[in-house]
Amino acid sequence: MTAAVPDTPSFDHEFETQDLMINMGPQHPSTHGVFRMVLTIDGELVTDVTPHIGYMHRGAEKLCETMDYRQGIGYMDRTEYLANFNAELSYVMAVEQLAELEVPERAQWIRMILCELNRLSSHFMFLGAFGTDVGVFGTAFTYAFREREFIQDLFEEVAGDRLMFAYFRAGGLAWEVPGNFEARVRETLELSRRGIKDLDGLMTQNEIFRARTEGVGFLSAEDALDWGASGPTLRASGVPMDIRKDEPYLFYDQVDFDVISGEHGDVFDRFQCRINEMWQSIRIIEQCLERLEPGPIVPDRLPRMLRTPPGEVYTRTEAPRGEYGIYLVSKGGNRPHRLKIRSACLSNLQALRDMTIGGYVADAVVVLGSLDIVLCEVDR
Repeated sequence: MTAAVPDTPSFDHEFETQDLMINMGPQHPSTHGVFRMVLTIDGELVTDVTPHIGYMHRGAEKLCETMDYRQGIGYMDRTEYLANFNAELSYVMAVEQLAELEVPERAQWIRMILCELNRLSSHFMFLGAFGTDVGVFGTAFTYAFREREFIQDLFEEVAGDRLMFAYFRAGGLAWEVPGNFEARVRETLELSRRGIKDLDGLMTQNEIFRARTEGVGFLSAEDALDWGASGPTLRASGVPMDIRKDEPYLFYDQVDFDVISGEHGDVFDRFQCRINEMWQSIRIIEQCLERLEPGPIVPDRLPRMLRTPPGEVYTRTEAPRGEYGIYLVSKGGNRPHRLKIRSACLSNLQALRDMTIGGYVADAVVVLGSLDIVLCEVDR
């Protein structure tokens, strides 16, 4: 006797799905600072992103308005703590423009050398952290920090500090560089060459690395311009904009270097742009050393307490992450009436949502890492 087969149950209604919201941050190790992303995901796909900033806000702009022009330099260091010399430069250039100060040639060449060395150390930091973000290269951190340490040692010899330099001054430099400065810079450049080659060989042609970065986090040239992106983030999207070329300051119009840009605007291009920019920085520094001559580092009769006439200026420089600008308003006296910092990282970060939606959760970390943000600069 054959047993009866039960009827297959039928369902007259459809199952509903619901997107899941997850927090990444504000203490997540891959968020490059105190930053939080709320991801809306459908399975593994990201359908929406809500960035949350402000955790590092300390009112640096307003604090600078309570201090004289020299004291404000230290807050530039604390705002952009991976490219301190570049941040100091924008600030002192704004003060110099207001006060109509002429900076001696030697001081300007030294500024260029230190700013380009700072670009190298900042990009080394990016390469080391980014290799970890991708999840396949703990070795990248070792290579990058090995070379970055030599640059930081040189900075300590020049400024007396490894991080918060406060070495630039309105009108020039705080003091003269050490007597072996040129030899130490050339030695450091040789070590940097080794580091770039090691990191390039480790990452660029690696199949896993390219699979994780190519075609991920796409940002078109039009969208990059609309969001106000700058630096490697903008140039990777195919826009060859570099303030050092377009609006030369210091002596950038007297040295030869190429503006590096990408073609696809993806994570890999943003990585590749920084690698290639490092070679250009070495090229610039070598030309600066050839032009460096003895001479004064501050103008004659520079007052101990600098005062500026009423007026307003905006100065901008090409920092490692993009346009770092200072809007300075003076009503006369020895301190700013108003100071506003134009943050490259904040503008670049605004494009994060567009670059992340449609990708996988694991790609969100890689896309964020490719922007190389400094949260103290974002929040100020």
